[in-house]
Amino acid sequence: MQILISVDIEGVAGVYHPEQTRAGNPEYERARRLMLAEANAAIAGAFDAGASAVYVNDSHGGFRNLPPELLDERAQAIQGKPRYLSMAAGCELGVAGMVCIGYHSRSKGRGILAHTINSFAFARIAFNGQELGELGIYGLLAGQYGVPVLAASGDDAFIEEHRALLPATEFIQVKRASGFGSGISLSPQAACAAIRAGVVRAVARASQVPVWAMAGPIEVTLQAQTPALADLFCQWPTLQRCDGERLRFTAPEVESAVRMINCLSAMSSMLR
Repeated sequence: MQILISVDIEGVAGVYHPEQTRAGNPEYERARRLMLAEANAAIAGAFDAGASAVYVNDSHGGFRNLPPELLDERAQAIQGKPRYLSMAAGCELGVAGMVCIGYHSRSKGRGILAHTINSFAFARIAFNGQELGELGIYGLLAGQYGVPVLAASGDDAFIEEHRALLPATEFIQVKRASGFGSGISLSPQAACAAIRAGVVRAVARASQVPVWAMAGPIEVTLQAQTPALADLFCQWPTLQRCDGERLRFTAPEVESAVRMINCLSAMSSMLR
């Protein structure tokens, strides 16, 4: 049984401030070690539950956060960009399930460091009328490959947003949000212990967790952070402007929708 672990940073215990998520400063260097520890806890839990192979998808920013020499040597790392499946890369390898560590609330949500894919570019993203954050979007992409979301960790706001969408997923709370940049966290050691135990439970029942999927076509409604960004995005001829900040497009299935969103995210750097 092969397991994919997708690891972000904003939902990691002890991470509260944007500076901790941006490479090039001491705060980030400490935060990436916290991210690494939670990744290793999830790897250990997957192997404890009988996994034969574990892939770890480095899913934050430039996708080069986890020091490979410090990652559990039993795992294989998926790093670097661009890649078509982004935070769900590895689902195409025949894995039995995906575990999402360090995930966070969607943009305009009430969680710590809440955003969706690109905080500069996107205010809201909806698929067929359902507003989604990163777990929802990449959970659907995993579902297109027949891969269920077995477990996910983060803060309480993130968990509350996703329980109804993924009722069979094992959610692991490592901190409580009291604001965008504040909250109450477990110690890193306690968070890692909770993640390891939660992943053991989740992987042990992998065959019982249903795949979450959405049949195409997918109508994507996207609210840009500014009208200027909507101007930029609508240079793409297939996008339709709805109003000053909103636009929409239709994709044949989830993967095409995600790839288009990530292209728009890359385009947004022109206006930074």
